[in-house]
Amino acid sequence: MAHITDVLKKPVLTEKSMTLQAEENKYTFDVDVNANKIEIRQAVEAMFDVKVESVNTINGLGKTKRMGVHVGKRSDYKKAIVTLAADSKGIEFFEGLQ
Repeated sequence: MAHITDVLKKPVLTEKSMTLQAEENKYTFDVDVNANKIEIRQAVEAMFDVKVESVNTINGLGKTKRMGVHVGKRSDYKKAIVTLAADSKGIEFFEGLQ
């Protein structure tokens, strides 16, 4: 990957991700489909100045949709659940969202 903003697309702000953040110090991001765990770890540590303990990734396949005779497909996606180290401070971006 060329830059950290190419790896991390956007944060995932769902009820489940907010619960993980509050209880287990885990943050969820949509990431580039071609990004690996090492690139994700480096991007989060560089962008938010935190210490990452582990990275879990989830590959999602886009649904096939049709409207009449036209068939299309939604984009594939990849999510990363980043666990911060116990001694690391939280990510400031998420602090006012609960």
